[in-house]
This record gives sequence, C-alpha cells and structure tokens, in this order.
Amino acid sequence: MFSKILIANRGEIACRIIRTAQRMGIRTVAVYSDADRHSLHVRMADEAVHIGAAPSAQSYLVAERIIEACRATGAQAVHPGFGFLSERSAFAAALEAAGVVFIGPGVKAIDSMGDKITSKLLAQKAGVSTIPGFTGVIEGPDHAVAIAREIGYPVMLKASAGGGGKGMRIVRSDAECREGFQRATNEAVAAFGDGRVFAEKFIEDPRHVEIQVLADKHGNIVYLGERECSIQRRHQKVLEEAPSPLLDEKTRRAMGEQAVALARAVDYCSAGTVEFVTDQQRNFYFLEMNTRLQVEHPVTEMITGLDLVELMIRVAAGERLPLKQKDVKLQGWALEARVYAEDPFRNFLPSTGRLTRYRPPLQTPHVRVDTGIEEGGEVSMYYDPMIAKLVTHGATRAEAIARMQDALDAYYIRGVSHNISFLNAVISHERFRDGRLSTGFIAEEYPDGFHAGDVPREDPRLLIALAATVHRRFQDRAARLSGQLQSHERRVGTDFVVIVDRVHHPVHILPLDGGFDIRVDDTEYRIVTAWHMGQPLLKAEVNGERICAQVDRVGLRYRLAHRGSQLDALVVTPTAATMERLMLAKQAPDLSKFLLSPMPGLLKRLAVKVGDEVKAGEELAIVEAMKMENSLRATDDVKIGRILANEGQSLAVDQPILAFE
Repeated sequence: MFSKILIANRGEIACRIIRTAQRMGIRTVAVYSDADRHSLHVRMADEAVHIGAAPSAQSYLVAERIIEACRATGAQAVHPGFGFLSERSAFAAALEAAGVVFIGPGVKAIDSMGDKITSKLLAQKAGVSTIPGFTGVIEGPDHAVAIAREIGYPVMLKASAGGGGKGMRIVRSDAECREGFQRATNEAVAAFGDGRVFAEKFIEDPRHVEIQVLADKHGNIVYLGERECSIQRRHQKVLEEAPSPLLDEKTRRAMGEQAVALARAVDYCSAGTVEFVTDQQRNFYFLEMNTRLQVEHPVTEMITGLDLVELMIRVAAGERLPLKQKDVKLQGWALEARVYAEDPFRNFLPSTGRLTRYRPPLQTPHVRVDTGIEEGGEVSMYYDPMIAKLVTHGATRAEAIARMQDALDAYYIRGVSHNISFLNAVISHERFRDGRLSTGFIAEEYPDGFHAGDVPREDPRLLIALAATVHRRFQDRAARLSGQLQSHERRVGTDFVVIVDRVHHPVHILPLDGGFDIRVDDTEYRIVTAWHMGQPLLKAEVNGERICAQVDRVGLRYRLAHRGSQLDALVVTPTAATMERLMLAKQAPDLSKFLLSPMPGLLKRLAVKVGDEVKAGEELAIVEAMKMENSLRATDDVKIGRILANEGQSLAVDQPILAFE
C-alpha cells in the first residue's frame, strides 16, 4: 500500500479523498493555486504544494507541475478526483513515465472512452445498446443539416471531446441545426480545444441512468447498481439518487452486464461509470463512459456501504477487489443534492464571494455533507461554484426525501446566493415524489425560469407564529435588563401585529413552560423551543411536530426560512401597526432602459452599435461565463443609445452593457 499520495484536485472532492486516505493511514499531499492558498483541502492535507496562478489553465491543468510536486514530496501515487486532469490520458502516461501510479484506469481505457465517437463504436462492438446517429466528424453547418435530416429531428449535436453539458445542443429544425452547430463548435473549442462535433438521435422524454463499475488489475469487474441523474439543468446534474425509481431487477441486471462488458473490452481498471439514456419504457442506450470517480458517487456508497475512493486506491496498489457480484447488496435509498453558489431567481447565475456564515446540517449515519469550504471561505470566480454535496439515506425513497428536506432546512449559508430554495422546490414537487422523471423535468416544470411563486407555499401563519416567538424572546430579554427605573420597568404585552408584505396579522402570545401558546388570526399554535438570540436555526416543536427554520435579523424585521419559503416579518405593537398603515412604499428604480449583465463573465461580442433599431428577440450581446456562451436578446423593440462596455471586457453582475433611448 502507498505511504503517500497526492490529490491533483481542489475543493470538496480533494477533502473527501484526503479523509479516506487518512483513515487508511496514508499521508496526503494537496496542491493549490493562488486562489486556494487558504482553502480547506490545503489545511487538511499533511503537505501542500503551490502550483500556479488562479486560472485552472495555469495551475490545476498543468500536468508538469503536478508531476514536479510528486517528485518534491515523494508521493507514490496521484488521485485526480474528477474534472481537471482526471480523464487526460497524457497525464496518466506522464505519471507512469515518472514512476508515479495513477489512481484510475489505464491509458487505453481513457483514450477509448474519452472520445464519444470512438467509445460509441467500441460499445457497439462489445454488444452494448447504442443510439442511432452519425459517428463521423461533422464538417460544417450544411453537413450538419444533411445528417440531421437523415437521422430525423430532433437531433442532439455533441462535442466529441465534451462533458459537463458543454458543446451540446438539441436541434429540431434546419435553422436550429445551423446555429446549434456553430454554438456547439465554439463551446467545444473554448472548453476542450477540440471543435469536433457529432450527431445522434435525441430520445424524447429521456432519463439519465448510469451504472457504477469497479474493476481490478486481475480481471475482476463488478457493477454496483445504478444511479438516476435525470434532474438536470442545461445538461448539468442537480439531484441524483440510487437506485432509480424506473428500473426493475431485470433491466438493472441487463444494464449492469452491458456496462461490465464494455469495461472488459477496454481492459478497465478502477472505478468508472457507464452512462445510459433510457426511455420511459426502460429501453436503454449507451451514452458515454466516464473513466473517473463521479461527482454523485456518494449515493452509491450510501446504498452499498462501500468506500469507492478506498477501493480505487487499493486497486491502484495492485490489490484484488474484496467482493464478487453476488456480494453486492443494495440497501435502502439515497438522494444527493448539489448545493451551488448561484441565484435560482436570476436564472441560476453563479454567485461569488465570501461565506460570512456557514453551518452545514449535522452529519449522521443518514445525512452526509461533502464540502470543501467553511465559514469565512470564498467561492471563487475561477472554479465551479459548488459549495457542497448533501446526501441523505432512508429505508425508502420517501424517507430519503423527507430527510433531505430536513437537512436543507438546517443548511445555513450567508454571504453568497445559493440554490437551497430551488432544491427544496424540486424534491417537494409531486412529479418528483412520484418518480416521473426525465432530463426535461426542470425545463418543463419551470419553463420561464424559477421564481418566488414556484417555491411550495406553506401556510404563512406558521412562519408568522415563529416570528412572534422570536420577537417575544427579544422582548423578554430587553425586559430583564438591569438599571431600569423603579416602577417604570419594561413590561411585555401579549398582543402584537405581524406585518408581512403590508398585510397585518393580529397575534396573541402567552408564555408557557419552555415556549408559547400563540394565536395567529384564528389559528392556534403551541411552540416549544430552547431557541435563544444569536442562534441562526430555530428548532422547535410546533403542535407536536418537530421543525427547523432559519432566522435572520434584517433591519427591524425578522427573516424566516423553512422548506424553501422565505418570509420577512415586522412585529410591532397594535399602536405601531396603526402608524405603519400611513407609511409610503418605496418605489424601485427603473432599469428598463439598460441591458445589464446577468452574470459575472466576459463580454465576448456586441451584436449592435449606437443608433441601431433592434426588434424584440434579436441578439444584443454574448457573455461568456463558466466557458458557456450566453446570448442576451432584446425583450422589446429598442433603439441603442449608448455602448457602456467593450468587447473583451470582464463584467460584474448587473453591470450595464447598453443603454436604450
């Protein structure tokens, strides 16, 4: 077994690998860029080596610096995690030449499966079901249209070297095909340095189901069940679960056996994932093979009891797999939610900055948090904005979902925007709970984006009662302050008015042992809680049911959040409430005369100039963010008055680009 390994990655996956290595008694080496100098993975490792500037192309993607770090520290092996160099065969070969073990598959497997065209041909040869399509390289827009017509619309255009949703377009007409080919090619060049694009039939109402395989160097290969990853936004996974609510045992076995056959065909060794697109009738087709550890591997670990990172390390060290296929038992259900620093109410724009408060839910045998950040840490503009992966387990799918809801309620993040309200909305959706999933779920259920009205609405009186509880605790503390004038001590009343969106809710509150009896309008609540000022989480028993809500003080108001809903409440005396009715509402500024950048990014192109008259729907500019091109279009007929930003300029969120006359 290795005595020291280097983790060629950052963030949550680096921390996750370090934890397993430490448990195995293996010393660890972290690498870091300028932006990650003070990151959690650097402090967790036994040693850390600086490898370059913040952009990944100048640090985490520079193989020579990783290898030099191995030489300098004496690391015997490298775990690449996922992303960055994890699927670069040249990196694996360079490590081998340097006498360092790559904790992953061999060069042959990476090369064979890294190219979508080659992998599809190999899958066909290995007897794996594949989607009809054109596996050659498309030569241009006209060629793309000719191929699409032959296959039959709808067609998926894909970058051959692609991944992570980049370089992919679904096209349903000749016009969409021409534009989609150009966009896919541009994104492929920007993200992978390889503009090759191929085409295949798009399966209507598809589901994304993948098989986890594990192989050693002695010819032993097993599959560890499946993961359903159909809840995606722009081809990037949001929620994953294991097992899939779609599959039966017969289909699971067939998919698993095909995945093993493909792994055997390329002499696979290590953990890997064979992804399938599946229709609603359980017909499945090979999509691609990921020759690395997957982001969503924890759900498989939760239902199998296995540590995939440990098994990868042991296999890389030459050990045999400790289990056969008959030993693989799936226990219960697991669900993973990707917690991102993004604003779901602003089209999921990435949010960067410092985590001023960060309290993940308490980890238990049924709740797991994989994170690479802590309170005071920074979400950088240079890398993926994932904060953590939240994983829950239950005996049933319903129990795993219920535990996920509770864990999301207890996940307290401040300083950056986050997607917890969106995650709560998805897992609360009737269609999700019924298991009626597809990769189009988010686009179909939230066609105009995610808005406050899409958050499942609970009875607001519950949060109003909690606001009254918080306020009463504040008032009770104020009444106990020393030095009050005798006979004029502060007395706390029993009647208040809670104002929400200028609607007045009369509240009557009476203290009881450990809590309060509260009447909101005509509804009674008994709230028992040990909450005190300063605690961000209000854990209480409300009418006998345990809940957890988040509490913030915003000016004179209390902001409460529960199950994705948020409520700002002003709690005042009846007299003050009468005065509040006379207050004027502040009007928001008119920004309709400006085109604002919806995200931090690069102004790739301006499509207009001063004086142009533009019709609604026409393109105004392209902003590149996270290597994705985002087209900004006019929502109304406008005339361009001023250009406020230049091509090639870095933009902040809400920075003006154009002014309209």
